[in-house]
Amino acid sequence: MQTLADRIQDALPQTQCTRCGFAGCAAYAQALAGGQAPINQCPPGGAAGIARLAAITGQPVQPLDPERGAEEPRGVAWIDEAWCIGCTLCVKACPVDCIVGGNKRMHTVIEAQCTGCQLCVPACPVDCIALESVSGARTGWDAWSAEQAAAARARHEFASARRKRYAREHAQMLQEKAEHKLARLPELTHNATGSELERKRAVIQAALARARAQKGLGAQTP
Repeated sequence: MQTLADRIQDALPQTQCTRCGFAGCAAYAQALAGGQAPINQCPPGGAAGIARLAAITGQPVQPLDPERGAEEPRGVAWIDEAWCIGCTLCVKACPVDCIVGGNKRMHTVIEAQCTGCQLCVPACPVDCIALESVSGARTGWDAWSAEQAAAARARHEFASARRKRYAREHAQMLQEKAEHKLARLPELTHNATGSELERKRAVIQAALARARAQKGLGAQTP
């Protein structure tokens, strides 16, 4: 059985743009379900989206909060290949993994998968990314179908899971390196003693604590 948060999330456009003030559509849905946010903070959903959320939550229909942005035609990102430096910052910023390209290589946007979230635009250090309208005069849900929203949601969930998995694997690698260094501390510190040995031990233990924290294991040190 769907929870209230599930029903609310189904009514959101899944652009994952964060303009609502939350990390993504799921977080905004949880806040709405808990009565911790109003229904008028989603510019991509526009007036139609507010009406949907009002019907689900029982809150009265209200105008879109202008501080969150304006209801606009749907856009997709476009990268000027002549100016792209291959920094990968836009790749990291994209919540649905629709930008492809390697380090120091030209990047490009998979137009059919772009949600128009705009998060890649400020991430670009050379201003080579712009948004181009693809919906004409249509805005909000008139510019975005339920099928597109469902596909974007699936890509976002897959991208989030992949990034979390990578973070855990990276943290595991760092933890193993730190534990190995602690075990060989006298050898690696050229048999340092006293305060110098303890200083180096503290540095390694801090690195180990950070790695464990990234894995969700807490910050305990041996």
